[in-house]
Amino acid sequence: MSDDLDVLWISSSPILQRFDKPLLQYISKYVNVAQWEYRQNKDEGSSIDEAVALLEEFLAQCPYPVNLAGHAAGGAIALSFARRYPKKVRSLTLLAVASQPANTWHAHYYLQRQLFTISREQILANIVRNLFGEQPSHTTKKLVAVLNKDLEQSPLLHSLFKLVHLPQGGVTMPLIVCGSKNDPIVTSPALQDWFNYLKPEDHLWECPKGHHFFHYFYPQTVGERLLNFWQPYHLQQMLKSQLVSPNWKN
Repeated sequence: MSDDLDVLWISSSPILQRFDKPLLQYISKYVNVAQWEYRQNKDEGSSIDEAVALLEEFLAQCPYPVNLAGHAAGGAIALSFARRYPKKVRSLTLLAVASQPANTWHAHYYLQRQLFTISREQILANIVRNLFGEQPSHTTKKLVAVLNKDLEQSPLLHSLFKLVHLPQGGVTMPLIVCGSKNDPIVTSPALQDWFNYLKPEDHLWECPKGHHFFHYFYPQTVGERLLNFWQPYHLQQMLKSQLVSPNWKN
């Protein structure tokens, strides 16, 4: 592990990494960022606890706390880790994470399976529209395949028989929670419920649009917010002078 790592981005499954790349490419111009992904073999059980244990094993090599970040289920892993190992986390950044962290797109999928008598593929096509907005049919078909794979790789143990829940609440380190105003998965009310747990130094921000993967569609807009949030928290390298002004409001 690099001795000057600034930000560690948590990915919940390899198949979704492609949607993080635009944001990571943007922020990597200014800070040293690494990506950690959760993977499990076919014979291994998957769970948030297992993901947190593997992340702790990885960060055991790091002699100082890091700025931890993640989107959706990746953010749920980061949040669970930050609560369990607060001394290893300098700040926490959550994108599209509801105040009930287990309320990811996977939970919406299984809820629709329980409520409607339509096929798995039809439900996934509906969820593609929720996550990405209207897409051409050939793009929708490809994204259905991506979501199908992510259902197999997710560390969240949702199923047709039971929707899991994770502990709600805040964290001890500085926190920023970001969402999108037109995200039907983590809606504005679900995001704003975080106000019940935020400390004075914490931030909540909503991107005007971009659906669930707003950081994919607007990497610079999101990246500028994150860089301004991270700037005070002892980054190992100075941010470049072309950063936007840190004087912004929630």
